[in-house]
Amino acid sequence: MPKIRITAGGHRFLAETHPDAPETVAAFLKLLPYRQKLIHVRWSGEGCWVPLGEFVLEKDGKAIGFENHTSHPSVGDILFYPGGYSETEIILAYGSCSFSSKMGQLAGNHFLTIIEGKENLRPLGVKTLWEGAQDVVFELAD
Repeated sequence: MPKIRITAGGHRFLAETHPDAPETVAAFLKLLPYRQKLIHVRWSGEGCWVPLGEFVLEKDGKAIGFENHTSHPSVGDILFYPGGYSETEIILAYGSCSFSSKMGQLAGNHFLTIIEGKENLRPLGVKTLWEGAQDVVFELAD
């Protein structure tokens, strides 16, 4: 499975794609390099998210649904929520996290796991909390 380099808030991370989310991974890889803003979560605990509004992640013209989904990501897990009860989003757990919104508990597709740079996740989360939105770039690792 391909690896993804993530750069955010002055930190670099390496993530591996999750084999149990092949549709999400395939669709996301087509977006690379992917640039967005990372902000701190409001309801989910210790996490940062990329709000994507009404964005629809598609593979072969079909919207990605749920696969390998969870409400309780571990530190370094990255989820893609395809929308429905809340807006589409990407969420990155840097500590204790229970994925939810103002509508209640949500589940997102666990499609990436950070394997290098985990020691910098908390500093990224704290920086995002206190300093605001951070640029984030996802790109294919060499």
